[in-house]
Amino acid sequence: MDTLVFDEKNYTKIMEAILNVSIIAGILWCQSFVQIHAVEDKLANLNTPPIQIDTVQIKDAIMSEFSSEYQKKKFDEKIRQKYPKALIYDIDEGVKHIKLTKYYNGKPVRINIIEINSKIARDFEVKPALSNSEKMQSRKTITFIAKQENAVAAINGTFFKPQTGVPLGTLMIDSKIYTGPIYDRVAMGFFDNKSSNPFDIARVQLDATVKGSGTTIKIDNINQPRMLSTYNLVYTSEWGKYSPYAPVYGVNLLVQNGVITKASANPIAISGDDYVISGPKSVLNVLLKDKDAQLTIKTNPQWKNVKHIVSGGPYLVKNGEVFVDMTAQKLGSIGGRNPRSAIGYTEDNDFIILAADGREGSSIGLTLNELARLMKSIGCTNAMNLDGGGSTVMYVNGKIVNKPAVTGGIPLSNALILTKKI
Repeated sequence: MDTLVFDEKNYTKIMEAILNVSIIAGILWCQSFVQIHAVEDKLANLNTPPIQIDTVQIKDAIMSEFSSEYQKKKFDEKIRQKYPKALIYDIDEGVKHIKLTKYYNGKPVRINIIEINSKIARDFEVKPALSNSEKMQSRKTITFIAKQENAVAAINGTFFKPQTGVPLGTLMIDSKIYTGPIYDRVAMGFFDNKSSNPFDIARVQLDATVKGSGTTIKIDNINQPRMLSTYNLVYTSEWGKYSPYAPVYGVNLLVQNGVITKASANPIAISGDDYVISGPKSVLNVLLKDKDAQLTIKTNPQWKNVKHIVSGGPYLVKNGEVFVDMTAQKLGSIGGRNPRSAIGYTEDNDFIILAADGREGSSIGLTLNELARLMKSIGCTNAMNLDGGGSTVMYVNGKIVNKPAVTGGIPLSNALILTKKI
């Protein structure tokens, strides 16, 4: 028996031929169907307008679903049309690196953009990565983080505490929450293959509790610096080897395998899956009655099938409109014209990563409103700002492609990377 072998090019041609015949047959059938019923209803003499069917649009929609070669061709055309004066490079199939210069009040801003077509680049995922996978109190360059994770591209991630490297704001990696939200700032969720949409964006709140001794206690945050002495905080081993001191008139409770094994106002050693609850004695002492503790961590919104979350702020684009809520998210200190990092996604779920250089004559940086308008102009229906200023740095295929103030970029707490799915 002979074996028929179809390569991608031949398969595409066959699919096009089948689709063309199917569309023509469908149109003829529709026309016949309409004519028959027009006669039956005695409407044949009426000047009814002909049915308009956009066969090109139908063909594009079907081909974009079935032919990867067709998808690549259309993606190439779209990128060239969107960035007519830019330098465009292929990072991988369905992933483009765009370099361009825009002018604001006659002064230049160097911009690097990565666009990822989610349908073509199916073997890749965008995810956050810590500089040290075992502890958060660490800082490394983006090149170190990218190479450690075998990433083809990366940009700096969340805000972080410079003295320690602890991420500030919501951070989830592979369904594990490392840190909770600060001021309910905006965050982006990345979803697994079970979800119809690969991305979503919202202001995130923590919904966490500890149950024990017949009572339920609200947890205000996870692995974040203490803001109020009245807050109940949870520290895991990713925070570090020891928890912080308890607040004034407070207590630390060590939980091991669901049982409270130690209470102290001093730092407590944490390892493995152990955690420490830290808060006012007047609130937490009730847990010492039966010494049982069950921690539940959720977020609001309750994103089903969310795999990764990275926080930033403020919003830049919300539901297709420029929306910069800097004051509401308590980010007034990051205003002005600065180097900027941003992420967003389009109506077609293409993912966009942007870095703009600043604080120099050859690239003056962007205000948040300029950044928001830029993200909208390149197709983002939703977008948010990331940590910027001295942190702004972009990595592509082993090289730093922008020009941060510090050569190679400053050491970072974490990064948002593009890497092959495992």
